[in-house]
Amino acid sequence: MGYVGMNKKQQLISELDDVPEAYMGELLDFIHLLKSERFKDVMAVTTASETALSKAWLTPEEDEAWRDL
Repeated sequence: MGYVGMNKKQQLISELDDVPEAYMGELLDFIHLLKSERFKDVMAVTTASETALSKAWLTPEEDEAWRDL
């Protein structure tokens, strides 16, 4: 489906028409998860960890260690 001129919310609403009813409960649960404070807290910790650890990860030594994987 073409999304020209549609914002993200409109695109999501349009996509809902194609989601089987059997998946609607899971989809609703996922939306609730995304809106939850616990999820926001986990994402904040994940982002902070990634920023801190990237200094150790983004090195030539790390690139070499993982080269063959």
